[in-house]
Amino acid sequence: MSLKKIAPIAVKERLDAGTAILIDIREADEYAREHIIGAHLVPLSGFDAHDLDREHGKAAVFHCKSGNRTAANASRILAKGFPEAYVLEGGIDGWKAAGLQIHREPSAPLELQRQVQLAAGSLVVLGVILGFTVTPWLFALSAFVGAGLMFAGATGTCGMANLLKVMPWNRPAAYAAG
Repeated sequence: MSLKKIAPIAVKERLDAGTAILIDIREADEYAREHIIGAHLVPLSGFDAHDLDREHGKAAVFHCKSGNRTAANASRILAKGFPEAYVLEGGIDGWKAAGLQIHREPSAPLELQRQVQLAAGSLVVLGVILGFTVTPWLFALSAFVGAGLMFAGATGTCGMANLLKVMPWNRPAAYAAG
């Protein structure tokens, strides 16, 4: 089961005509950094058909960053009761490539996954450098981070992401006023 693709310009026309609703299925941290103006945030992790009860008479256009996450979850999305359902071709990246306007919030933190990637990568490199220059025992730092990433992949629970979520720069009040 798959969603039909719809071009960004066609979506814009339907939104302007009031015959479609644009639904951003990314997570709140991704939406905070940049989003299509007028898109409704309904993260896939907590997707509920009742979030959009008043919009069920319109065509639904779902989007994520590139369209891949939306396509991968099409069967789950299609079961939400819209008469027509589409995936925005190219996601928000396709929207930008078409020259259409988005809202950017440069003071919002990087998406949590990117923060995890930067932190894990930095700790691995630091462990290797310290292992060669200080003591081989510090290679354990890289091993610990690698084990944490394997655990996160196996269980879907990332301790580093949970830690980063509570950091001051990731609290909405820290960037909402910007």
